[in-house]
Amino acid sequence: MTIRVMLVDDQVLLRTGFRMVLAAQPDMEVVAEAGDGVEALQALRETEVDVVLMDVRMPKLDGVEATRRICADTDPPKVLILTTFDLDEYAFSGLKAGASGFMLKDVPPGELLAAIRAVHSGDAVVAPSTTRRLLDRFAPMLPGTGKQPQHQELERLTGREREVMVLVAQGLSNGEIAARLVLSEATVKTHVGRILTKLGLRDRVQVVVLAYETGLVRAGGHG
Repeated sequence: MTIRVMLVDDQVLLRTGFRMVLAAQPDMEVVAEAGDGVEALQALRETEVDVVLMDVRMPKLDGVEATRRICADTDPPKVLILTTFDLDEYAFSGLKAGASGFMLKDVPPGELLAAIRAVHSGDAVVAPSTTRRLLDRFAPMLPGTGKQPQHQELERLTGREREVMVLVAQGLSNGEIAARLVLSEATVKTHVGRILTKLGLRDRVQVVVLAYETGLVRAGGHG
């Protein structure tokens, strides 16, 4: 199956570079491009897209609001937020808006391609160290993050599920969590599924966001 990708960035040269990388892949095709969020929404009305590479800072409509509108639709494409790390203080909000992960604009091609394939398959890009650094950097900037009482919904979790949630929020994969807690990977997957169901969350990215917002995990990655 060919993964249909849309590039959304106001820098034409950057879009050209990404397009060249993706065009060399037998399982990917760039089917649309946009220079801002308004153009992106229009393009999505006319073109079927599987994954959107979304810049944060753009004219007319920024990437966070564009992501929010895209993800509010029925059966939306997956969104990967592109950030320059040092400048995009609002990148964390992109995850809250429904994005499936962060990528740095200078990401090595192999990591970019792996991330596109991961989100297309229904996974979420949480584990890379770049994402953890971004979360550590931006989470304290959210009003109340790490200071407010833990949300009441966390009381629905068992002690083991809270342990697993903390490790998910720290960016560990199911295999790494299994090794840390001396469990089978299948058991960890079951725990993650129950966490998503009990808390009404879509994927691991939303687990990370909630863990930071409730103070279950603090900036620095420690529970």
